Amino acid sequence: WQHLIFVQEGLDTILKTYHFFFFLETSLTPSFNFCKNGGTWRKDGCLCPEQWTGLRCTIVNFCNKSSFGHLNFDIIIVHKYGPSIEKCGKDTPNVDLPKASRYCNKTIYGDIILGNVSEVNCNQSLKTLAAQVENIPEQSLNISKEVLLLTSDTNKLTAENVSSATIVVQQIFNQSRNATDEAKKIAVTTVSQLLDAKEAIFENSSSFMNLTKELETYSSSLMNKSIVQPNIALQSVDLPTENTSQPIAVLFSVQRGVIFFFLPILTSFIKMLVNNKDQMELQILINTTQDTHKKLGFVLYQNNKFFQSKSFTSRTNFSQRIIAGQVADANNSEAKNASVEIIFKPRYSESQFLLNSYACVFWNFTKNDWDTSGCKKKPFNSSQFLGCQCNHTTNFAVLMNFNKNYHYSDSLNNITKFGCGLSIVGLALTIIFQITTRKLRKTSVTWVFVSFCTSMLIFNILFLLGIENSNKNENRTMLHKDDNNLFPEDINIPKNHKCTVMAVLLHYFLLVTFTWTGLNAVQLYFLLLRAMRPLPQHFTLFLSLIGWGVPAIIVSLTVGIIYPLKGALGYRQEEICWLTVPENGYLESPLLWSFILPVLIILITNTVIFVIIAVKVLWRRNDNLTSTKRSSFTRKILSTLSIVVVLGLTWILGYLTLIMDNDMKIIFNYLFCIFNSTQGLQIFILYTAKTKVFQNKVSDMFKSISSTTGKMKISSMKSISLHAQVYEMIRSFPSRIERFRLFDPSPVSEETFLSESRAEKGESLPGLW
Repeated sequence: WQHLIFVQEGLDTILKTYHFFFFLETSLTPSFNFCKNGGTWRKDGCLCPEQWTGLRCTIVNFCNKSSFGHLNFDIIIVHKYGPSIEKCGKDTPNVDLPKASRYCNKTIYGDIILGNVSEVNCNQSLKTLAAQVENIPEQSLNISKEVLLLTSDTNKLTAENVSSATIVVQQIFNQSRNATDEAKKIAVTTVSQLLDAKEAIFENSSSFMNLTKELETYSSSLMNKSIVQPNIALQSVDLPTENTSQPIAVLFSVQRGVIFFFLPILTSFIKMLVNNKDQMELQILINTTQDTHKKLGFVLYQNNKFFQSKSFTSRTNFSQRIIAGQVADANNSEAKNASVEIIFKPRYSESQFLLNSYACVFWNFTKNDWDTSGCKKKPFNSSQFLGCQCNHTTNFAVLMNFNKNYHYSDSLNNITKFGCGLSIVGLALTIIFQITTRKLRKTSVTWVFVSFCTSMLIFNILFLLGIENSNKNENRTMLHKDDNNLFPEDINIPKNHKCTVMAVLLHYFLLVTFTWTGLNAVQLYFLLLRAMRPLPQHFTLFLSLIGWGVPAIIVSLTVGIIYPLKGALGYRQEEICWLTVPENGYLESPLLWSFILPVLIILITNTVIFVIIAVKVLWRRNDNLTSTKRSSFTRKILSTLSIVVVLGLTWILGYLTLIMDNDMKIIFNYLFCIFNSTQGLQIFILYTAKTKVFQNKVSDMFKSISSTTGKMKISSMKSISLHAQVYEMIRSFPSRIERFRLFDPSPVSEETFLSESRAEKGESLPGLW
């Protein structure tokens, strides 16, 4: 005992030194650059993908690609079987399943080596093996090996494959079948492989329930030995043979390591082990009496795929470990009176989620679901751990409920709000100017242009007022709540119908805005490139029906299809009142089908029309024009920018953010926010502020203000000298305001460059600018 304590103290000293340098390095290194090869940062270190391990996910944890005869293998994760690239033929029962598999192992010295190749009998399927369970006593080893090989390619497994394999390994674990110990060990590896299969293929089945029961029984028969696989581990503990009525406790600990590190310990070492909290991830402490010889069995599942709940839905991809404890050779009353304490250290992305609450549960085989009976929360003296206590032994878990932790870029957020505010002012002034100066400009109001500005103005107002979900910050932390209640899902999603309505409105008006940009391009095509032909009959009415009607049809279909099937969060996000993006990709997202694709079609059309206008009108050289009519380079640039802005071509930057790497994506995010949040301001400058009509109106307004100010009487003789100075200063304003222009006035005519091009053909441009 003294030697063991000395060794433990030495290990603790090494771990403390390691943690000092670890936290020293991580505090000096940005977390987003510290973890390599796809690793993600957690508060206790890097969470590495399967292929990598180590402090910074830089140590290889796989076997390289290999060949053996006519068989080829891709990379294989350490301690796993890898399938061959070659598959069984279409004329065999195992069509598309691998012809062979190969094991990747790691020695005690850290060397990664490949095992021998085992070829599959392509004519022996899992279904036929399940039908041979009666022959397990004689053929247990061969059957177990065949099932192992047939389940090596987990990506190809179907629900039928998993069900058949489960039936076979369950019978191998069944004590009445008398399967060999080697067959049972291989069956544990098969179970670990099954837990790698896609979760969608796991269905509620009694075979999973029977399998977990057999695993518990098998775990207590290992004679103080353990079996460790990547997704499952078993351990048994034989209690001392002395007869005593004194309570005895056995601690089963899971520590951070290459796969798992198990350490079942009696009460003498419990305090010493609990102090090593940095490495500990899970502990279960069973208190029982030693009236007769007993055996304790422990089973640890890396995920909950065998425990498909009807009452609890998991929306996150966090690994939920299940720990099972069983007291063998005990009657029912002894097993029920056993006290079990469990400590879980949850592993989840703290940058994305906040732990709201948790429930201590066990798997009720009668209900075939999670249950809280006999379990309660037991607070632990560390915020990193969740404590539970139950008065019986079975499969235990902690069901966690999260709130999403939203992080915004303050700079991007401020740019967007400031830009939208300026756009609202600019669009409002542009609309008022277009309407009120129609007669002064001797032209009709351009209905397409005004409709475009109106839809964009409404969208910007809605964006500032309602894009953020007002419920997202409610009910943040409830960890200290003692109620041990089940909740329906692991993400707390408060209902907010206002946010759904706001998402619908934002969706509609942004689609309307883009539709009017496309119609603006069509109008430009008719006005500039078909100048000698009259506009089609009822052209304005036709454009209005498209501009306001087509987006309404798209939004109505999207809401009508998505909402009944997937609810509000199938249509919108929880974080913001905008279209959702499912975790499994864009293909099932309304954002793709009802926004990205329609807008992409409009932008491509606008780009084509812009290029045609730029080549044939804007930048065309015409030697017949006099020097006074010939447009300057600056005027061409301004005309080009005007077309780019009104056609919404800067939104192409948004598509570039979807395909760029992380560094370039940041740059394009800033460019996208700057150009598109200020689009309304750009329209005001290019289409309103630069016109002489607007400048004259502003000049007249300043004259009126200065004239009114100059007529004010001096109300106090004490300040007559100061007022006289102010009066003299104001008197000089009219002469200065007469020369006020946003841009320097040009001696050339007021017509734009596009108007000049039209004038060459003897036409007039009806109110485009």
